[in-house]
Amino acid sequence: MIAIRELHEIADLEEVLALFGAIWQFERGGEPISVELMRAFAHAGNYVTGAYDGDKLVGASVGFRGGDSTLHSHVTGATTGRGIGFELKMHQRRWALDRGLERISWTYDPLVRRNAHFNLAKLGARPREYLPGFYGVMQDAINQGDESDRVLAVWELSSPHVEAAARREPYRRELPAGTAVALADEGGRPVPGATDAETVLVAVPADIEGLRGLDPGTAKAWRHAVRDMLGGMLAEGRKVTGFHDKSYYVVEKA
Repeated sequence: MIAIRELHEIADLEEVLALFGAIWQFERGGEPISVELMRAFAHAGNYVTGAYDGDKLVGASVGFRGGDSTLHSHVTGATTGRGIGFELKMHQRRWALDRGLERISWTYDPLVRRNAHFNLAKLGARPREYLPGFYGVMQDAINQGDESDRVLAVWELSSPHVEAAARREPYRRELPAGTAVALADEGGRPVPGATDAETVLVAVPADIEGLRGLDPGTAKAWRHAVRDMLGGMLAEGRKVTGFHDKSYYVVEKA
């Protein structure tokens, strides 16, 4: 059984940093957070937790309070395949609600399918803003020098579809008639399509992390295609309302 607890001690925080390093394989100096900053966050009443399987650390999350009744989740990592990430987010949600917070925000790479599916379909978060090159050029083993475009996801903690997700009841909606594909995956490459429908789909590649190593040209093409299409639509005021078939952002006109 996984146990999640708040962390304060230096030894525990050093273990968190080692876990993050094992997941992302950062170059020295490229870590997303330091032990000292986690210590300061925890001391100031922010969110610093570890998920344990017995005595073994298998996940961790670090966040800080922002404005407008928001907790910003800066970094979360977990070993895969056991639902630990979901349990961390559920704990984070309860922690925030207990302190009168209304939402949690975080950033993620919009090209990573599994992250988009987890954030939108399993948790019920919604993209609010597209942030090109948010962290500069990334040098960890997963991102391999790619541009660090991110989407700001916002999790409205008391929304009906979020409450359903917390009960493990996914909030599913059928695509309306006339839905168009604004960006398709054809033979592994991005191909623009129709954008004037009320509801459109924006594809992301099946394995952007593999493409970065095997075909960086195609990875770059996907980066710029999604930036232009998804980022452009969000800038226009359209809303992302889901993630369809583990492959497509669902975007609706406001």
